Amino acid sequence: MYRGFDLKIPNDLNSSKSLEIGKEILELTNEIVKKSLNNYLLDNGSLDGTKIIKNWFPEFESHIFLSHSHKDREKAMTIAGMLAKEFGILTFIDSTVWGYSNELLKKIDDEYCLHTNRENYDYEKRNYSTAHVHLMLSTALNKMIDNSECLFFLNSPNSITTSTEINQKTNSPWIFSEIATSKIIRKQTPERLKKKTKMFSSSDVIAMKESTKLNIEYELELSHLTTLDTSDILNWKNTPANSPEEALDNLYKQHNINTKFLL
Repeated sequence: MYRGFDLKIPNDLNSSKSLEIGKEILELTNEIVKKSLNNYLLDNGSLDGTKIIKNWFPEFESHIFLSHSHKDREKAMTIAGMLAKEFGILTFIDSTVWGYSNELLKKIDDEYCLHTNRENYDYEKRNYSTAHVHLMLSTALNKMIDNSECLFFLNSPNSITTSTEINQKTNSPWIFSEIATSKIIRKQTPERLKKKTKMFSSSDVIAMKESTKLNIEYELELSHLTTLDTSDILNWKNTPANSPEEALDNLYKQHNINTKFLL
């Protein structure tokens, strides 16, 4: 990952054509995922976790990792479609793997975690299976962030639960994890831009709050992301580019990296 951007855009980028293209991108990535647990059984009866990660949460070649709330899925697909249509930029929409994690967890629980009466689940076995699947998902998402040149965070009332001038919070553990990862992960300058960037550093603090209904909030540190609003996106969209890389370079030029990250 090289740069991160905080997208604060309302719904005025709606485009049926872009949404249609975004759905096609999502379907294309979804087709790769395997769905039978039988494929992952080892001779000793254990499941092959490495193989599950490879097939259920495969790595994709993408320019941008798009972090978003599941409630903004349609907007995320519209953005991905617009970037593909305008610049040929391939965007990884993180909800591609969320749904599969739940589906995989249900398959494993139904196979290995039910009591003998087959009516409810064993608590300890469920904790064990959930830990494995969520760590598989987290590993896959971290790899995708690492492999992508850029991260876009779709900042909306659906992804941010409380927002003030000094802090923002989210209820989503996945958004929290992705943004925290984007701050601490190794920063890789594309060969074409190699001259002046150094690694970010991080010291994130996690704050949790519980109520009778389990509700956990995470402080969201966004200072390392550059804010983009609708006019920024439209200005970028209207800047001609002959390749996805040139389009990204134009974005970086229009929003220079913070000088504290320059060598």
